[in-house]
Amino acid sequence: MESAKVQLSAMPSSLQALGRNLPLHRSKKASYILSCKATDGRRDVLLRLAGGVATAGLSELRGALAKPIQSPDFGKCQPIDDPDKIPQVKDTMCCPKYDDRIPIPDFKLPPLSSPLRVRPAAHLVDRNYLAKYEKAVKLMKELPDDDPRSFSQQWHVHCAYCEGAYEQIGYPKLKIDIHRSWLFFPWHRLYLYFYERILGNLIDDDTFALPFWNWDAPHGMTLPVMYTGESSPLYDSKRNPMHLPPAIVNLDYNHKDYHSGTDPKISTEDPIDLNLKVMYRQMIAGAKKTEVFLGTSYRAGGELRGPGTIECEPHNTVHDWTGESKEPSEDMGKLYSVARDPVFFAHHGNVDRMWNVWRCLGHTNFTDTDWLDSNFLFYDEEARLVRVHVRDCFSTLALRYTYQDVPLPWLTAKPTAAGDTNTPVAPTTGVLPAVLDGIVRVDVPRTKVSRSRFQKDDEEEVLIVEGIEIADSSKYVKFDVHVNAPQHEQLNAAHAQFAGSVMLLPHMSGQHEGKNKMSAKFGISDLLDSIRADGDKKIIVSLVPRSAGEVVTVGAVRIGYIK
Repeated sequence: MESAKVQLSAMPSSLQALGRNLPLHRSKKASYILSCKATDGRRDVLLRLAGGVATAGLSELRGALAKPIQSPDFGKCQPIDDPDKIPQVKDTMCCPKYDDRIPIPDFKLPPLSSPLRVRPAAHLVDRNYLAKYEKAVKLMKELPDDDPRSFSQQWHVHCAYCEGAYEQIGYPKLKIDIHRSWLFFPWHRLYLYFYERILGNLIDDDTFALPFWNWDAPHGMTLPVMYTGESSPLYDSKRNPMHLPPAIVNLDYNHKDYHSGTDPKISTEDPIDLNLKVMYRQMIAGAKKTEVFLGTSYRAGGELRGPGTIECEPHNTVHDWTGESKEPSEDMGKLYSVARDPVFFAHHGNVDRMWNVWRCLGHTNFTDTDWLDSNFLFYDEEARLVRVHVRDCFSTLALRYTYQDVPLPWLTAKPTAAGDTNTPVAPTTGVLPAVLDGIVRVDVPRTKVSRSRFQKDDEEEVLIVEGIEIADSSKYVKFDVHVNAPQHEQLNAAHAQFAGSVMLLPHMSGQHEGKNKMSAKFGISDLLDSIRADGDKKIIVSLVPRSAGEVVTVGAVRIGYIK
């Protein structure tokens, strides 16, 4: 194994700066494996022993100002409000079993002496593991529907927390939604944690761990074969038949091309290369600051503000790519039903793994007590309802699970600029606010130009797209954001001018229509360097609609700076 110093020399300078003390392993094909077990092992114990004490005092200092999202009142769960849009959705009840006579204790982390569960890459599991996994899911599906550990109740958990079944405590007109905000990563980590524990308990195996769909690396970029056998309890019939193996996943997937309205194809000869460049942008170049990666704040009394990089893509795009192609699609393609497909949990295993990798790259979580004190209710493996706080889930080792080490080839997959620095930039064609019924290009002034590397590391330049409104929240929405796009170049995620995408999965509850506006943030310091625009006093931002005719309005685009 080569030394960390030698390996880091093959990596971008931005990675060298934040990764010099992280152990790296290099494969024969120059794919990198990032390991922070030793470092995180010490940090995990400290968080577990001191985290609650250290941050409790901060909560008290905030006093009445503290507004964390509180666990909902299960006794006031409501059906999905979908007035006549989709017959099979109307009046769907996602409410779990609940007895208000039983006290709800706070969750306690498992003992450090508990077995460490190792989540394997789905494409690498053996027959013994698969037999164990299929048995566990089969037993879960055989439980009575009213058992909170049953497969039926478990998919309802996700449905209830994302489709308006619960009101915010103290704010009865506002619904709880764990998407499009800083709750996205912690809630899904805890959801998988309890689902995994239930499966292990059903087969009496404390070492059982869920697999993860390794879509960020070439050998894992197809739907895992274990989910495709029609006689398997892992099978789901409501998937896109065009995207079964050996089809390669498109991490920048467009549900329907804006111009043709047909299932789009990847616009590059190398789909793997495009996927790796998506990962580089979402994990490295565009994800240096916490709120850009994890999502913006979401407090009691507030509305959803904006998703982080990974939530938009590849999280949303892989959901859309996997779900059935006909309309209205079901299971992986619609938020209310996504957890009916067992592959959901492998997909989210990799999403959760990305949070781990991002932390290993030297980034830090929020310290805001409204985030730390936000809490949810889950049923554990003994069918007991427990209250879990965000602060409980920072450390996977404290939760007694980790991930199999696999290569991270996207660590060095830096996008290349389309054209050269003399290629004409498409002129501006509109003003905001505007409906994206075609490509809209606007001038965006910059206040800080030609900054040093130190200044850029201290303050990330962020492109902020504000006032995003969706006319119909039950539809797929996607639009791309380009910076200084060449006039005659068909850009995609493989190009440096591509800042990212806003991709939203359908919400059935309609709670995001009209009154709810959201924003999206894109880190662009590296992008501007790549296209040699850091000295420009303005940039031209292109908003490119990719969904088939869905009505999206954008209010404004501006530059911000995040420390």
